[in-house]
Amino acid sequence: MTEDFRVLIVEDDFRIADITSEFISKLDDFSIVGLTKSGEETLEFLKKNTPLPHIILLDVYIPDVKGLDLFWSIRKTYHQIDIIMVTATKEVTMIEDTLRGGIFDYIVKPVDFSRLKATLDRFKERRTFLDSKSTMDQKEIDMLTGVQESMRYENASHAKILPKGIDGMTLDKIREILQPLNREGVTAVEVSKKLGASRSTVRRYLEYMTSINELKVKQSYGEVGRPERRYICEQNEQN
Repeated sequence: MTEDFRVLIVEDDFRIADITSEFISKLDDFSIVGLTKSGEETLEFLKKNTPLPHIILLDVYIPDVKGLDLFWSIRKTYHQIDIIMVTATKEVTMIEDTLRGGIFDYIVKPVDFSRLKATLDRFKERRTFLDSKSTMDQKEIDMLTGVQESMRYENASHAKILPKGIDGMTLDKIREILQPLNREGVTAVEVSKKLGASRSTVRRYLEYMTSINELKVKQSYGEVGRPERRYICEQNEQN
């Protein structure tokens, strides 16, 4: 797509409107086509101006508008326009309603312009992608709707939060081994035999689980009188 993406800013505070307009004007591939400050002015602009904007940056608090009336008017008549809410409103019901109405994004004031830029970049990427397609397979649809990204995050979540040397899959296997154990707990040697891993590796995982309060440690003495650490699941300890 060679032409700029057209942006309409709906904002009754002229200072915020000017700052936002100036910021967007510096971005490649975006241009401001209008600044409106009321519901009536916005609808009149959309009625008289062709081509329509690609994006509307819309505030909730517009003087002559009640709640989301302007939002729903735009959505009903101009469904091809993407709407980005830019507002101080944080009420969950308001956010839910706009999400159900198909907003592209919801940005809370005061605007972090790096956040706004990220949204516009994402919009440009999506529009460019859609314009290049006539049909899409499931993988492409998942990428477009964010499902693929959610799955990637879920699969990588352990790796993102676990410390170095602790693997999520190995940790889950050790948890499975520990679940059926009784209140007496288990030693690192016993777990290593069940897991098929070295005692030092298993001990590292058990100590990590102890540090995050998943396990408790009980000191006991073996047959030759040597002390050994027995690891007990917290839930088993409480039962």
